[in-house]
Amino acid sequence: MSFHPQTWFITGAARGIGAHTVQAALAAGHNVVATARNRHSITTTHDRLLALDLDVTVEAQAHAAVQAAVARFGRIDVLLNNAGYGQLGLFEESTAADAQAQFDTNVFGLFHVTRAVLPVMRQQRAGRVLNISSIAGMRGRTGTSLYSASKFAVEGFSEALAQEVAAFGTFVTIVQPGAFRTDFLDGQSMRTGSRPLADYAAQSAQVTEGFGARNHQQPGDPARLAAALLQLAAHPTPPLRFAAGNDAVEIVGAKIEALRAELEAWRALSVTTDGVF
Repeated sequence: MSFHPQTWFITGAARGIGAHTVQAALAAGHNVVATARNRHSITTTHDRLLALDLDVTVEAQAHAAVQAAVARFGRIDVLLNNAGYGQLGLFEESTAADAQAQFDTNVFGLFHVTRAVLPVMRQQRAGRVLNISSIAGMRGRTGTSLYSASKFAVEGFSEALAQEVAAFGTFVTIVQPGAFRTDFLDGQSMRTGSRPLADYAAQSAQVTEGFGARNHQQPGDPARLAAALLQLAAHPTPPLRFAAGNDAVEIVGAKIEALRAELEAWRALSVTTDGVF
């Protein structure tokens, strides 16, 4: 099978999954547009790499970055929407501003970049969109209410978008990483509620300690995930959802079984709500 180099457009490329995917794509012979709030934080250099400033919360920057990418490489084959952070902590200890900031980056920022890239893929009649969700986009847990809300939004958006763009040869895949050894739980990536309440003090402390204990101890290897992303982007029929990691596979499986059991337990009442015409 002959090799066809792709042009990747990666957000949040300075650290974690984004940085590893930049390196993997370059090593595989692809062109890469690596974006970050400050392009100088992208330490990889290569003649097939274009590093650009991009704050995904600013729509004009997304369009400018896409224009620069096309000017350099002529096309965009793969969009990896990776930029994001975790607003972790209990809901009542978070403010409206905390929620707005979480959605500005994880949801509306992803929208901005996708909206800028899709016309390119539509004109090409080909493209791949890989949206980094999280296992938190499949299952909500104590301490992840705002983060899960943002990732559930990404999942619903992606599922609908996949149907809208299929006619133009564009595939959308939702990537659901479990726990990976990145700096996600470091201070520069994780934020906590800004309105502590005495009633939640013990529960909040337990959540914070739990996250801290897992920091840099996660089983997932971001380099291996990057290699998997390259396989997804090259596959002729990629999945709509891809669970990344043993923990993610277990959590998704358990969620499916729990949904099925609950549906059946309440089926008799559920079907009584249809009207008679």
